[in-house]
Amino acid sequence: MATGSEIDFDKEMVGTIEVPERDRLDLDALTAWFEANVSDFEGPISYSKFKGGQSNPTYRIDTPGRSYVLRRQPFGKLLPSAHAVDREYKAMHALGPTGFPVPKTYGLCEDPEVLGSKFFVMGLADGRSLWNGSLPGVDPSARREIYNAMIDTMADLHLQKPEEIGLGDYGKPTDYCARQIARWSKQYKLSETEHMAKMERLIEWLPQTIPPQHESSVVHGDYRLDNMIFEKDANRVLAVLDWELSTLGDPIADFSYLMLNWHNPADGRAGLLGLDLGELGIPTQEEAVDRYVARTGYPVPPMDWYFAYNLFRLAGIMQGIKKRVIDGTASSAHAKAMSERVGPLVDRAYEFAQAAGMD
Repeated sequence: MATGSEIDFDKEMVGTIEVPERDRLDLDALTAWFEANVSDFEGPISYSKFKGGQSNPTYRIDTPGRSYVLRRQPFGKLLPSAHAVDREYKAMHALGPTGFPVPKTYGLCEDPEVLGSKFFVMGLADGRSLWNGSLPGVDPSARREIYNAMIDTMADLHLQKPEEIGLGDYGKPTDYCARQIARWSKQYKLSETEHMAKMERLIEWLPQTIPPQHESSVVHGDYRLDNMIFEKDANRVLAVLDWELSTLGDPIADFSYLMLNWHNPADGRAGLLGLDLGELGIPTQEEAVDRYVARTGYPVPPMDWYFAYNLFRLAGIMQGIKKRVIDGTASSAHAKAMSERVGPLVDRAYEFAQAAGMD
């Protein structure tokens, strides 16, 4: 099975660029690591950098016989628990043998002396990268198959038994939302660049109103269309990518993050709001929820609270990117545009919180 990873796709991000000076790797040290750790490796190595990946710089590694993907932490000072490439590797390494569609893992290097930061190597997917939620140029029946494949694949992830696949220690199985709120509140404060009264209110209100967690599973944390590779000739998921935010937790919080796309404006990314879903063949939110529930048996409550929570969490992530832009350490050329989303994300989170009962 061809596998691989490319992250944070949109129209401008697909493909690779020449590696900027500040992101260059020591190819002699990398070649030595490949020779010691990757079976059947034959050099020489050439490499380029994926345009996306403002969180963890991601490279295409080419050799005469095979291509790989290398994902590393950014150079320089990092926020606590951020850029967890070792966790990404652990999740994919555990899920691969189950048949779940993830990149093939080749090795993890936790010694920063090799390249200057932790990194791991995986296979390169030979498939389709999709980023526009309306799936232009795709017929309605194929659109429905693609969306159903996304929903089914997420359901299959949530049905995995962590203890049985070596992920029993991957996180605390309970109080997921409380832990996430605490984590992103702390990360937001550490990277705060201006005072936002609505964010402060969300930090206060969210932990007081958490819905009960009925199930526990492996959660991806950033499950969306452009974090997947689809097969070239079939509407099936070939590889789920970008596991940096994965842990053990509440599958409904994870599922509701995907469902946010039905409320995000159709702007050429994953958002569907304003589209004629029936004409396009895309499932409605109700149909998507019914399909997920039928496959997992997990109850899905009204999601306004979860939408507020997920948008708050995204705002915390984007604030970290904004701080790195200001500090001059952001990896992606698109990081500045991403950082400008903090305010709008907070505004929308606040609106959903009000819909969920916040005064």
